[in-house]
This record gives sequence, C-alpha cells and structure tokens, in this order.
Amino acid sequence: MRKQARSFAVKKDTRSPIAMLTAYDCPTARIIDECGADIILVGDSVGTNVLGYDDTTKVTMDDMIHHTAAVARGVRRAFVIGDMPYHSYNTPARALANARALLRCGARAVKLEGGAKMVPIVRALRTGGIDVCGHLGYLPQSGGKPGIVGKTLAEAKTLVADALALQKAGAFMIVLELIPKELARAVTHLLWVPTVGIGAGPYCDGQVQVFHDAAGLSPRVYRHAKAFGRGKEMFATAVSQYVKEVKERTFPTGENASALTDEVATELESWIVKNCRL
Repeated sequence: MRKQARSFAVKKDTRSPIAMLTAYDCPTARIIDECGADIILVGDSVGTNVLGYDDTTKVTMDDMIHHTAAVARGVRRAFVIGDMPYHSYNTPARALANARALLRCGARAVKLEGGAKMVPIVRALRTGGIDVCGHLGYLPQSGGKPGIVGKTLAEAKTLVADALALQKAGAFMIVLELIPKELARAVTHLLWVPTVGIGAGPYCDGQVQVFHDAAGLSPRVYRHAKAFGRGKEMFATAVSQYVKEVKERTFPTGENASALTDEVATELESWIVKNCRL
C-alpha cells in the first residue's frame, strides 16, 4: 500500500475525520481541492448526475477514463479515487487492466462494489500495486431502488464479514452506503482501515457526498444528504439575468469588447466599400 493511502489509516487512528466529495470535471475538482477535501471520488454516479443515464450500470470505462482525467487535471493536493464501472472488474485480469487505465489518467486508487466475493479481485489489484477502496451496503451497480441495508441480524452479520474480508484482502478504505448507524459504528470499531459513510450516520471515520447534492444542484435533497449551498438557485439567477440582458441588448456593452483604432477602422471601411460590396 502506498504512503498516501496508508495516511488515511493514520487519520483514523488520530480521529481526524476524512472529507470526501465526488467530482466529474476539472472546474469542480479544482474548487473541491482548494477547499481542503481529503479525497475526490470520480464516482460512476457521473452517469445519473451528469450524463443523463437512468442508472449507473450504463456507465462505461470510456466514460470513467474521460471524467477521471478531467478531474485529475484540476487537482493539486487531494487524493483521487476512480470508480470501477459496472462489468469492468468481472475477472481479476479485466479488473487489473481497467484499474491501470484509471491510474494512467490520474487516479491514485480505485473503488469497487461488493463484499467477500470481491476478495480475489482486490487481491489481484493489490498484487498489481493498485490501492483499492471497497464499497458495502447499498450497491448501486446491483440494481434496485436505494434502501437501507443491514436492518436484520443476518444482513448485519454478512456486512461485518464482508468488511473484514475486504480489509484482509488489502482494501485501504471502505465506503458504507445506506446502512444503520449502529452497524456503521460496529464496523468502524472493528476495522483498522477507515470507513467513509454516505447515509451511514456520524460514527464512520469520514463522510462522502455527491457534489451536486452538497452544492444544492440536485432536483431533490435526499434524507442521507444535505444541501450546504443553493447552487441551483444561484445558477438559475445568473442564467436568467444573462438571457434577459442579451434579449434587451444591454449586454454586451463597449466595456465587454475590444476596438480598432480610428485609423484602422477607417481603412477597413474603405477597403470593404471598394472590394466587398456588390
């Protein structure tokens, strides 16, 4: 495991919370990086938040490579994790090839969904020198409506076993999505690697949110999320004002344009009269 990936275990030991946000483009990544987030996740949620897909299963490796590269260009400090899209890690060989592609375009680690059944994949990636973040609880790539996972004792036991298996296989971090807060606390206390929650309560070692939710750009605010700004209203106000001023011909003004010198303008007009008019 490389030094920066190991540093998150130190954060866990020192109880220094890990702040993670998604980003899908360079300008957003630059803002998140400058604001001090520890990790930027180039999530396959790009499919539903940016690309207009119905769900994340339609996201391709080409999509993830394109957006991971864009994010990496805007980052100077934060740790970039690239999501492995649906069917991109069906076999160890395929997972290794696709993970290497994400690292080549700027990711420092990859994330994949699933528990104990992912152990051979995680081990193969670790053997190949690639740091892996696990993902347990609600798994968007598995389909179905989002819902709380781990409410029964049997589900909770399975999730704990999956978390321990991923840690043993070499995962340096595990995302816990939509699980009860008590279960998240138990898993967090059991593991030496950090947990990062989304809809998993306050006891994880860190939190991750979708940028569009946090910035107030999403059509709705989910229970597990919080809009920390009013991005949608801010952008709507700016765009509406732009459209209004263009239609009223109050934008642009002379201050928004450059000008020829009087001499060049006169010469150009003379040349047009002589050479361009029918």
